[in-house]
Amino acid sequence: MAAGAAQGDNHLLALLELDKMPLSSGGRAMEGRRDRWMRYLGFPAGIAVFLLLFYYPFSDGLSSAGQAGLACFALALVWWVTEPFPTYVTSLMLMFLLLVTKVSAPKPILDVLGLDVIWLNLLAFILSGMLLKTRLARRMALWLVLRFGATARWALFAFLLLQLALAPLIPATAARCVMTLPLMLTVATIYGSTEEHPNAFGKNLLLMNLMGISILSSVSMTGSSANLIAVGLIDTMGGVRIHYMDWMRLGAPVAVATALIMWAIGPRLIFPIAPEGRTPQIKGGLALIRERYDAMGPLSVSEKKALAIFAVVLFLWTTDVFHMRWFGLDIPAPFAALLGVIIALFPRWGVLQWSEADIPWHLLIFSAGAYAGGLAIDSTGAGEWAVRKLFGGFDLTTLSFGAAYSIIVAVMMYSHLLTTSKTVRSMIMLPIIIAVAKAIGWSPLSLALPAALTIDWVVGLPISGKPNVILFSTNQYSVIDNFKFGIITCTIGVVILIASGATWFHWLGVTPAFSAMPPLRPDSALAPTIPTVPQSLTEHSWGWLVAGATLSTFYLVSFRDLVRRPS
Repeated sequence: MAAGAAQGDNHLLALLELDKMPLSSGGRAMEGRRDRWMRYLGFPAGIAVFLLLFYYPFSDGLSSAGQAGLACFALALVWWVTEPFPTYVTSLMLMFLLLVTKVSAPKPILDVLGLDVIWLNLLAFILSGMLLKTRLARRMALWLVLRFGATARWALFAFLLLQLALAPLIPATAARCVMTLPLMLTVATIYGSTEEHPNAFGKNLLLMNLMGISILSSVSMTGSSANLIAVGLIDTMGGVRIHYMDWMRLGAPVAVATALIMWAIGPRLIFPIAPEGRTPQIKGGLALIRERYDAMGPLSVSEKKALAIFAVVLFLWTTDVFHMRWFGLDIPAPFAALLGVIIALFPRWGVLQWSEADIPWHLLIFSAGAYAGGLAIDSTGAGEWAVRKLFGGFDLTTLSFGAAYSIIVAVMMYSHLLTTSKTVRSMIMLPIIIAVAKAIGWSPLSLALPAALTIDWVVGLPISGKPNVILFSTNQYSVIDNFKFGIITCTIGVVILIASGATWFHWLGVTPAFSAMPPLRPDSALAPTIPTVPQSLTEHSWGWLVAGATLSTFYLVSFRDLVRRPS
């Protein structure tokens, strides 16, 4: 018995080392026979889709540049999903293809690296490196577990607070996951849930952290790179600038309310925790965490500096609507982060060396390529043409705003079950939503921003995101458990988003009344022509072929990861 207790203590000590994952990691490598087959099939599939779209004789208003842009973007999409090459290599290829196929001139392609969203991404990762280097995040995590970990319910609540605190500071969800995973496993072990013998507490803990890492990223626009891309798309394509507080006023109540509801019903209704499992099962577990926390000593000078720097940056982010009144100039989010980076890197007084700034260039290059492709499709008119084809069968001009809003939010929320990339979802769906809003006369903000709030809600499957794969590898829950918890979470989120659209968002002036009809009706001289989809399947069989091939690819990827638990 003593030997078992000692072994448990040693296991907890090992878990408490809290090794960090470098942000510059290239991500999970594809392994195994099925993965190799996906790469082998994905390479020719991408070329086939490119050739099909590039040479098909479209005859209904699509320009040659727009057709080439669609072909290039479709090629990149297939390769992003199947990964015959790393995603950043595919993005670089896409940028080159846009030039050689005469979709875009060189300058607009290269200018994407100068967009404010790319700079904000870069600067946020440098600030994240500072947080990790100074061990401020580790101290925060240990304190929360000690403060709330005496009972199962409050231990779960502690992790929600932890993920809520880290989300605006570390945009890399995988980094947040790996940074807090040792604490999750420690607390799970304390409550008797191990890889060999998982229990209901372990299911709730891991899945609630997955939910927290995902949906609490939508609290602020710096919660993930996909949020920043969405903000950039709404700005460049919709002509509406979103301030930090604009996003937070909409995103925070929805995400926090959903998280609290799941915290209340998860351990009671979804995966009920037995009464005997609601208190620590390993004596001394919290004492080991206390030992590690005490060993850190008081706040170091570098931690105090990091805390002050983040406080300044967060203050500027959250008060951006008052800058002109206070300072006589506007300080955009990238420049607020730039000020923090300057202080952090300042010689002698800073807390970070440039060599310690762990910048994930692969993510930035991937985002830049996706951005270049999306903007090229928009500038050539291909996006508008695709909207007419995709939404032509739905006469949106006859739907009230509430009906159109509900459809778009639901489709956007559950679309994460088909693709594993939040960025790809942003680049595909948001331009379409913005174009639809423009076409029928609604403000792009009224539909695109609520849709953007769902981008981070990737909780339905173990393959829906990197944190999902990482947490699933702990063997604390099954695919069915993940799907059940995720679908309930997303459904609650859809209900809250629809209710918010009719009330809270409307009071803030973001959405019109749900009963309002589109300003541009079919009989209006200003209304654009939105053709209906022809009833003849053979007349436009290419559309069904491409759609079927794309969905088949998504399901092949899903099947690949579902049948193989990550090791």
